[in-house]
Amino acid sequence: MKFFVDSANIEEIKKLNEWGIISGVTTNPSLLSKEKGNPYDILRQICEIVKGPVSAEVTAVKFEEMVEEAHRLADIHPNIVVKIPFIEDGIKAIKYLSERGISVNTTLIFNPIQALIAARAGARYVSPFIGRLDDVGHDGLSIIKEIVEIFTIHEIETEVIAASIRHPRHVLMSALYGAHIATIPPNVFYQMIKHPLTDIGLQKFLEDWKKKEG
Repeated sequence: MKFFVDSANIEEIKKLNEWGIISGVTTNPSLLSKEKGNPYDILRQICEIVKGPVSAEVTAVKFEEMVEEAHRLADIHPNIVVKIPFIEDGIKAIKYLSERGISVNTTLIFNPIQALIAARAGARYVSPFIGRLDDVGHDGLSIIKEIVEIFTIHEIETEVIAASIRHPRHVLMSALYGAHIATIPPNVFYQMIKHPLTDIGLQKFLEDWKKKEG
């Protein structure tokens, strides 16, 4: 499973990219609205930092406007993937854009049938929002498992991005259930690398070495 960063903050992305494990970035209008500067300039900078797909979402909800905005986003950089929400006009836009060589990440997926429809329309990625499902009392992780099973049975090449990650267990179970990608907020990356026994073990090794040197 590949790791994407779910952020539009340039400094956060730079720092995590230095780890050498980041394969892409996802953004959305909410994340971009928190940052200072022109959103298109921010997206361009992100594309220059991370050598992988960078998802940028349309804000239009009508087919013609979605397509127009998608072309503007795609023109920012060859690595831009256009995020299209799963709505009726969005399905039409996915088909239209994918047939013209523009990669699409279908966002706001909340059940396996939506994911299957998006894949058949030509989406390169589908993004089920597992954390938001958990928030309303559903088992968000179960749809990762179901989507992956459906895509495997029918030999669908669309990749599954586990999105709306809340904590490290979401990442763990998404990997076990076969998600191709997890897009992870920066704070969860730092949670993932911390373990008290690692800290205790390192402290013990260093203390023992100081005794040896003494």
